[in-house]
Amino acid sequence: MPDTDRTASARIDELEIKASYAEDLLDQLNMTVYRQQQQIEALQQALVALRQQLPEAGGAGPALNLRNELPPHY
Repeated sequence: MPDTDRTASARIDELEIKASYAEDLLDQLNMTVYRQQQQIEALQQALVALRQQLPEAGGAGPALNLRNELPPHY
């Protein structure tokens, strides 16, 4: 019977170690998701700022057509 107790104790220790690693991994994943959300929000704010800088459709200036603008060597 002592061998069974040692085996059960070893299995419990292994399970506790695995649970500890799983908890650490979950914390790391949560932090990664949090940082990604912060980056997404910063990118959304930058996109809004860029859209505000663009001229509105039908604005005062003519629309640019890149086909009409030839490089200097032509």
